[in-house]
Amino acid sequence: MSRTADLFFTPLQLIDLTRFYADEVSSGAYPNIDFDPDERWHQRIYRDRRVDIWLISWLPEQGTQLHDHGGSSGSFTVLSGALTETTVAGGRPRDHTRVAGESVGFGARYVHDVRNLSDQPAISVHAYSAPLTSMTYYDLDGGSLEPIATLATDDPEPAFDAQRAS
Repeated sequence: MSRTADLFFTPLQLIDLTRFYADEVSSGAYPNIDFDPDERWHQRIYRDRRVDIWLISWLPEQGTQLHDHGGSSGSFTVLSGALTETTVAGGRPRDHTRVAGESVGFGARYVHDVRNLSDQPAISVHAYSAPLTSMTYYDLDGGSLEPIATLATDDPEPAFDAQRAS
């Protein structure tokens, strides 16, 4: 009998999955990518009981707020453009520019935000295992991460306004 942990993918396995789907998108398997000037466009491209995979487009200046993935491990691969990922280490934010072809994998307690700070659109593939059920948003207050709100969601782009949550 399998343990529950054996059902889910590790961050390294998720990197392999996002790279596979990035190749599929690049080869034209998912031609209906859109760009929305008001919010990030996203589309689920696969889901089963173990993993959830999303295609997301980012126009310049679009991004997320500091968040986790509700206990899910994850990965993302940048297909085109560049994204800036901010993580927090030692109470300080650290920016990492992720360019086309680059992948990031992370565990269940990972907190980050992702933004398109470039002047070109970007496209990325994201995977979560277990599939998303919630996300918690954070504020960096005096060097420590303070939870602002937790949302039940199966969508990596839930409508969330930190101004209203505060």
